[in-house]
Amino acid sequence: MEELITIENVVKNDDKGNAILKGISAKVMDGELITIIGPSGSGKSTFLSLLNRMTDPDSGIIRFKGKNYLEMNVLELRRKIGMVFQVPTMLSGTVRENLLIGPKLFRQTLSEEEIDNLLEQVALPKTLKDQDARTLSGGQKQRVSLARTLANKPEILLLDEVTASLDPTSSLEIEGLVQVLHEQQRKTILWVTHNLKQAKRVGQYTWVIANGKIVEQGPTEEVFENPQHEITKEFIVTAFDQEGEIQ
Repeated sequence: MEELITIENVVKNDDKGNAILKGISAKVMDGELITIIGPSGSGKSTFLSLLNRMTDPDSGIIRFKGKNYLEMNVLELRRKIGMVFQVPTMLSGTVRENLLIGPKLFRQTLSEEEIDNLLEQVALPKTLKDQDARTLSGGQKQRVSLARTLANKPEILLLDEVTASLDPTSSLEIEGLVQVLHEQQRKTILWVTHNLKQAKRVGQYTWVIANGKIVEQGPTEEVFENPQHEITKEFIVTAFDQEGEIQ
């Protein structure tokens, strides 16, 4: 199994010099689906933004297939490591025009068949191609956002709380789509979620980030059923108290 991302002692500070991430080291292997959980404000979203080069570390190194991130073209990196955000921002124009945005950055385009295939992957009818993207429902916008990222054929998919603002039905539908991408295309996925039930359902591996560090990582079932770190135990118990049994 190929090592796609290598993170070595990465530190990231806020504007005041306070550490958000404190010496994180980890590896992401080809084909893994990793759910990332942890208390609010622990640095999860900042961590994903580093992997997509929305920001850069203050110290430490991140490598993609052995190459230092800072030596790579930012657009090319973001093409290989695509990111979908919590709030799906639709740009002015039709669904088709939104899907063409990424390829146009590389002077490429998509055929109608390719656009139809992208919509099929995210379970949207091709009849939506000519609809104004900004008039779609929240769930539909998130699907288009996912398809727009997939249009660049990324090797890695980063998901930052992508179902947090959706209703339960839409959330489960997006969850199912992501699982199909992982199972059928062997897409490597890192998914930050505050929903522990979701993390347990979809995760192959789970990382727990707390106080700016990865305090625990391993197979998802082991992390949930037999957590080793006190922070993980407390976090899961608290979620149990708030949400009921995690299953």
